[in-house]
Amino acid sequence: MRADARKNRDHLLAIAGAVITEQGVDASLRDIARRAGVGLATLLRHFPTREALLDALLRTSFDELTARAGELETSSSPEDALVSWLRACVACAHEYRGVVALMTAAIEDTESALHASCVTMRAAGTRLLARAQAAGTARTDIDGTDLFALVAALAWLGDQPSLTPRADHLFDVVAGAILASAEKGDAGDKRRPQTRD
Repeated sequence: MRADARKNRDHLLAIAGAVITEQGVDASLRDIARRAGVGLATLLRHFPTREALLDALLRTSFDELTARAGELETSSSPEDALVSWLRACVACAHEYRGVVALMTAAIEDTESALHASCVTMRAAGTRLLARAQAAGTARTDIDGTDLFALVAALAWLGDQPSLTPRADHLFDVVAGAILASAEKGDAGDKRRPQTRD
């Protein structure tokens, strides 16, 4: 890609990021083009579909979260790594309103442009969870899918104006519920009760 084309593409992505942060993932492509100072045809020449635009915008963030998980795996305790990654993941999901539904759909849809990045990111979180579970610092009755669902729930809470002031507190409550320690006894390893015949 020529330098001027790369510059134009990067400009469109920067504007798209700002608009989607304000309006959510369903923001008007026409509005994005207008704010970027180009025609809709120019935007569509770079990004032929909404999904192509979102893929270009979000894949970088998702890939950064995957890389961050790898760094935390080697630089932090299992407990700190899991909580740090969870916080970063929630912040990313909260940055673009509506992205959680898009991420969830992309994981299920192998044809989605975002499928590979979302699956890889979830797998990175799952590895951090498994590492914390093996160290005895995270409850063992949840898996990567549960962790991803908790990210979605926490991002949704942050999108609710009446709950925004409580978002950090609620994050701490959920993170505390994920973590287990010797002092908590069996609280971190709750199993469903067995039914009697």
